[in-house]
Amino acid sequence: MTDEGFRHPRLAALYDPLDPDRGDLEAYLRMAEEFGARQVLDIGCGTGVFALLLAGRGIEVVGVDPAGASLDVARAKPGAGRVRWIHGDATDLPPLRVDLATMTANVAQAITDPEAWAGTLRGAREALRPGGRLVFETRDPARRGWEEWNREASWGVTEIEGVGAVESWVDLVEVSGPLVAFRWTYVFAADGAVLTSDSTLRFRERDEVERDLLAHGFVLEDVRDAPDRPGRELVFVARRP
Repeated sequence: MTDEGFRHPRLAALYDPLDPDRGDLEAYLRMAEEFGARQVLDIGCGTGVFALLLAGRGIEVVGVDPAGASLDVARAKPGAGRVRWIHGDATDLPPLRVDLATMTANVAQAITDPEAWAGTLRGAREALRPGGRLVFETRDPARRGWEEWNREASWGVTEIEGVGAVESWVDLVEVSGPLVAFRWTYVFAADGAVLTSDSTLRFRERDEVERDLLAHGFVLEDVRDAPDRPGRELVFVARRP
């Protein structure tokens, strides 16, 4: 199920202003150039930041996301008409033939159900042309990044145009094996509304990801360090033979 933070219109509108620095996407833009990608499938495109960056470079982009509120934000942005937006996920895509499929940020880890993860890998492979690549990132479980997910480390107040001041923070809820649950809280100064969004991420070990890719017909080409979080995240590059 899509998190409230992405499907609730009031919270979806906060996503970009609360996380304005998307330097993490630079590595994906460089890979699109490295692989000569002219058609890209952005799985879990959210509010469309990466899809629109690609489209601005003349690349043909399909963005798919199950959260309608996030897609509404994406469709309202300048240049949105250059992207084909699909409300759904990678398990039920129309016929596509793309050079590159991506899952940026938390997208891969947010797919916690094993069957849904398997369906996503199958859908990505089917959408890729032979020789096309799937690229995504995942946090290294050994770094135990969730230990920093607390109010003390995350609390802040952001002034957002047209919204006013928004107070936000994250609390760790539970760690159960590879599953880590956490809750974001948002307080709107304008009317005192308090909204929360519960999320769960799956922290997959490197060998688990490699086995999954092999089982779904991919060839693992490379495992790279994430430039924005060196030593803390892995970026997988897999090819459809």
